[in-house]
Formats: sequence, structure tokens, C-alpha cells
Amino acid sequence: MGPGELDSYLPAAVLGAALLARLPGLLRGWRSPTVRTVNALLFLPCLGFVLSAPPTVTAVNRFTGISNVSALLVHCVMTAYACATLVLLTHWRSGSEDQARTRRRVRTWRTGCCVVIAALVVLFALGDVPVEQPRNFDTYYAATPYISGMLVLYLLAYVVAGVAMALVCGNWMRDIGRTADRGSRTTVDRFLWIGLLVLATGAVGNIVFGSFKLTAIAARWAGRDWDALNESLSPFMAVCGMVIGFGLMVPVYGPGLVDRVWRPLLHIHALRPLWQLVRRSLPTAGKRPFPAPSWYAGPEQVLLYRMTAVHDWMLDLSAYCADEIRERSYLRAKGAGAPEREAVAAGLAAMYVAAADVRAREPAPLTERCAPVVVAVCSAGREDRDLLVSISRALAAYSADDGGRSASAVGG
Repeated sequence: MGPGELDSYLPAAVLGAALLARLPGLLRGWRSPTVRTVNALLFLPCLGFVLSAPPTVTAVNRFTGISNVSALLVHCVMTAYACATLVLLTHWRSGSEDQARTRRRVRTWRTGCCVVIAALVVLFALGDVPVEQPRNFDTYYAATPYISGMLVLYLLAYVVAGVAMALVCGNWMRDIGRTADRGSRTTVDRFLWIGLLVLATGAVGNIVFGSFKLTAIAARWAGRDWDALNESLSPFMAVCGMVIGFGLMVPVYGPGLVDRVWRPLLHIHALRPLWQLVRRSLPTAGKRPFPAPSWYAGPEQVLLYRMTAVHDWMLDLSAYCADEIRERSYLRAKGAGAPEREAVAAGLAAMYVAAADVRAREPAPLTERCAPVVVAVCSAGREDRDLLVSISRALAAYSADDGGRSASAVGG
């Protein structure tokens, strides 16, 4: 596979994989115009990249019997893609109170797109393109009557769409920035801002792409050969398509990845000291109150398993816990200037380390006592994940000497 084929088929494969991944959501939310538009923005560039690959160009021309018809199809598909991008931004930008205005704007973009595509078809039909050009159609026929008009119209529409996209993204990013200045920026806003920045970057790339193409065509009109400028744009166009596709996916999947992957991973890492203590102090090696998650389980499932195991372990240690150890460590941390939450976590960490040490020496509890604080901590921990994280961090900072003194106190 040569460089030209790779530049077309590789981004097409990536976009096609993303489209297949979104297919279940498309089937469930087909009535939503936003869902349909997002999937169209994956399908159209994928189709455009496939149709622009030289082997596909030759195959389409042979199948239809019309020389260079594949170039027309690519121009029409990419015009529809530029329109779909603006339609999606219009849907995202509008609120529930602006539905009538949104529909008018969407109709305007779609009507303009249909007019441009119809003009492209008419100009192509009027022109004469007998020599097949899989790679350099634009510059080869730049001075051909009607075809030159088709090329200029397509590129101008593409540049105008890029300018409109960049302006919409820039204005929207400023609005989000003002919201952040008022202290009300959410995770969704942050990912939307990042997605808009990526989209604006891709839009600028499209502007550059269209401008360079127009420059190469104008050079042909002036009798100069700047075809190398046109040929060098193939990888650049592929990159721009991938950038815009990525920008569209960031606001859609970013918040979910943070909530379901990144934050659970951070909590799993923060709970590591406490989890290691739990595993070391299990009464029977390998004993678990319920099956561990599969190796392919997601971070949310792993975190849920570990938190549940920690809660059960805490309750299991209740007969070994000494509240005086917790109180003494709490007062020591407060005396050292620790904030209230850190002092509470330090006291609980000392109590649980001591209880685990006592149970390791005396499997049967010495008393039937059940520290009320243990039940309270377990109850609170089920609702407040950060409480367990605070205890785990206190465990990481807990010294071996303090643990030994606490264990001796409980044993006595």
C-alpha cells in the first residue's frame, strides 16, 4: 500500500471503527438530531477518505463508466461534512428556549449545502474531463471550463465553513471562559472547552487546506505549475479530519471517561495503603466474602469491590478496636496542627492498624466489645468515598513506632 492509499484508508479505518462503536447508541437514539449528526460526522469523512484513495477512484470510475466521477462524489461528501459540522455546533450551542431559532439556522445550513452540491453536479456535467486523474484532479482540470468553477465553488464553500466553525468555537469558548470566571465551570464545561479548541484547530487546518488548494489552482490559471503544493496536502487533510473527529468525541465521551475511568483509578491508587493492610490482615489467606471482579473488569467495578471489602474488614475488626487509641492519635494529630478531617483519619488509621496487629496475635477477641465508632465509620464510608481515602493516606504516613505502641496498648 503506497503513501496515497495509506493517507486515505488509515483515517477511514479509524473513523469507521468509531462509527461502529457508536452504532448501538445510534440505534437507540435515532430520533435525536444531535445523535444523527454526530454519526453523520463520522460516516461522511470516512466515506470521503475511502472515495479519495486512488484505487477507489479507479474502481468507481470503472463501475459507473463516467471518467473522474469519484472526484465529484468526494467534493459533494466533504461539502456535506462541513455542513454537518456546523449543524452539530448549532444543536450544541442552542438551549431549550431557542428551538425555533435553532431549526431556522439548521435549515439555512442545509439549504446552502444542497444548493452548493446541486451546483457542483451541474458544473461537473457541463464540463469535459476525459482523462482520469486519481491524484491531481484539481490542478489538472483547474483551467477547464465549468470544472474550474466547480473547484472554486467547492473550495470556497469549504473555507467559508471552516471560518464559520472557527468563529462559532471561538465565541463559545469565550462564553465558557466567562462562566469559569464566575466559579461555575463544571467537568462537562471543561471537556466542551477542550473539544471546541480541538475543533477550532481543525477548522483552521481546513481553512489552510482550502486556501492552499485555491493557490495551486490560481497558479495554473497564471501558467505556473504549483502542483507539488496540491500533492503535499493529502496527509494534511487526513490529519485535519482526524483532529475534527477527535474534537467531536471529546465533549461526548470525556466526562464519562473521567467519571467512570479516571476518578475510579485515582481512588484505587489512593486506597492502596488501606487495601494492602486489608489483604495482609485477612484471617485466612485468600478468604474473601464475595468473588473478586474479573481481570477485565472496569475501574468502577474494581473500586466497588475494594470499598466493600474494606467495609467488611472494618466491621470484622470491631471486636479488636480500642477507642482510646483512636482518641489519643486524634489528639496528637490535632496538637500537631492537622486539620479536623486529617486528625480524624489519623485516629482511625491508628485504631485499625492496632486492631489488625492484635487479631494477628489473638485470633479470638479478648472481649465482646464493639466500638461504636467502627459502625459509624463504615456507615459514613459507604456514602463518603473520600473518608476511606483520608484513612488510607493517614495509613501511608503512619509510622511503625506509632503502630507498635498502639498495638501494645490494645494487647495490654
